[in-house]
Amino acid sequence: MRPKFRTIIMLILDYFLINIAIYCALLLRFDGSIPYQYIHNFHILMPIITVVNLSFMIFFKLYNRIWQYASIGELFAILSANSCSVIVIYTIIMAFQLPGLPRSVYVMGWAAVNLFIGASRLWWRLFRDYHLKANHTGQRVLVVGAGDAGALVVREIQSNPDLGLEAVAFVDDDPFKRDKIMFGLQVRGSRFEIPSLVEDLQVDEIIIAMPSIGGKVVREIVDICKQTSVSLKILPNIYRSSNGAVISHLRKIQMEDLLGREAVEIDLMQVSGYIKNKTVLVTGGGGSIGSELCRQIASFKPRLLVILDFCENNLFDIENELIDLKFETSIAVELLDVKHRDNLEAAFKRYKPQVIFHAAAYKHVPIMERHPEEAIYNNVLGTRNVADMSNKYGAETFILISTDKAVNPTSIMGATKRMAELIVKDINRSSSTRFAAVRFGNVLGSRGSVIPTFKKQIERGGPVTVTHPEMKRYFMTIPEAVELVIQAGAMAKGGEVFVLDMGEPVKISDMARDLIKLYGYEPGRDIQIKFTGIRPGEKLYEELFSGREEMAATVHERIFISKKELDEAYTGINNNIYSLFMNAAPDPSAIINLIASLIPEYHKPEPPSESPTQKAAVVYMEEALKQRKISS
Repeated sequence: MRPKFRTIIMLILDYFLINIAIYCALLLRFDGSIPYQYIHNFHILMPIITVVNLSFMIFFKLYNRIWQYASIGELFAILSANSCSVIVIYTIIMAFQLPGLPRSVYVMGWAAVNLFIGASRLWWRLFRDYHLKANHTGQRVLVVGAGDAGALVVREIQSNPDLGLEAVAFVDDDPFKRDKIMFGLQVRGSRFEIPSLVEDLQVDEIIIAMPSIGGKVVREIVDICKQTSVSLKILPNIYRSSNGAVISHLRKIQMEDLLGREAVEIDLMQVSGYIKNKTVLVTGGGGSIGSELCRQIASFKPRLLVILDFCENNLFDIENELIDLKFETSIAVELLDVKHRDNLEAAFKRYKPQVIFHAAAYKHVPIMERHPEEAIYNNVLGTRNVADMSNKYGAETFILISTDKAVNPTSIMGATKRMAELIVKDINRSSSTRFAAVRFGNVLGSRGSVIPTFKKQIERGGPVTVTHPEMKRYFMTIPEAVELVIQAGAMAKGGEVFVLDMGEPVKISDMARDLIKLYGYEPGRDIQIKFTGIRPGEKLYEELFSGREEMAATVHERIFISKKELDEAYTGINNNIYSLFMNAAPDPSAIINLIASLIPEYHKPEPPSESPTQKAAVVYMEEALKQRKISS
């Protein structure tokens, strides 16, 4: 139906409904026998009542709404239009001394008009909802969580039949919600009743709609859901939408859900102040951390984002991704190596970056143990080059991306990152540029990290290899780490080492078991876990700061800071590294000796001591797994 024709039909309908409502009010007032005087007055007032009511209904845009999606907002518009109409009509009657109606008729007429007009608008919404519900034959969904997120999920399912879903019930651990009804669905019990409800209600899919819960609760719910054979999805904790379009955010359970990291809150005003309309350079901009830095920095509208990387494919990928995302910033890419000082200086001379995030580094511990010369060339001299250029060309802020492996390092990689931290602190003492470092642990999903490795092993059928049963690491997601890095950059005054709150360390063996379960397998039965022994340079436990550092809190609850001045032993390390390395033979033993001379806290890790009981437990575990495999 054409919009104009539809509006005319609705105006004619409302004309009759308004006058019928007033007439009904008169019938109620006089118990069905209206005196002739008031019938006469009603005929006189009919044009005024009609015109005023219709005028306010047009003013409140009641003829521009899609009534099959009517909600509280539409009902409020009807009430507002009719309330204004009654006031204006009564004012006109009093002002012009027109023949009126009993005062109670105005009140009853107001109620009757609201009822008649509201019913005429909402009948299609009610018919539509009933029709959809009666003809809904999609996958039956059980929603875990009867809160705001669960309500949004169910509302979208019920209003969009093309999704092919049918919500059948809620579960929630809140005892006060038990047996309550929301959107026509009953809260049938707690998470522990999921298996029986899946069977009783013939559920095809479970949706966890509790984006604010912790990882421990998610793990418990996942374990319960695994007792069933239905698919499982989750609304992740990064969900911030408020428009109800939540189904597109649903995805399968991932490892970060089980860790249950809290969402990071950023001071947008503080961050935008040092990035917006500035030239920002990201080294290693095509890597896992570097590329996420580029994505988030671009959203703060720098004048120019310069992405520097030595890998052609990485540069190609991140440049095209940012172009596709249509950020309101100019982008330049530079294919060069931070070890090449002359090429790096040419780039600094061309762009004169004001903010630098130095993420270019070699990070894989076992490989750097075999190639220590490459580690010190890239991680140490590369950092020195970028820092020198930042100082020479008057950058405002320089942020080094460091690692927890720099604390009491036992690996070449960790020692070189510690040297990079010291270079930054040393050069900051005589520079107008604010130099700082940000230190954090492992990030989930980065290239070559444990989770992608485990996934490949599981997809091949196992075994999943873990170095040691007691190996623990700190973890956070890539977006979370980068958000905190950018926030720390806004807080930098110069010379700090910022340490990100990584939460509690997680056993790698526990992560392996959780990931195997997420794939629908049973650890030790379907997929074996094999302990391979600690690799060269690795520690059982990582640390976020050493005993020599003075850690303090910052205004951001997730960021800590080391404010201790550079030790005398490290003063001038920037020049010492360069001169000593230039005079050293470029062979692994000479490099290791150089590192040991510059970083006294660097030491090779001792093999982890195990009590006879611990050793017997490990042997027993491996033998039991072998026997299970043989028997299966």
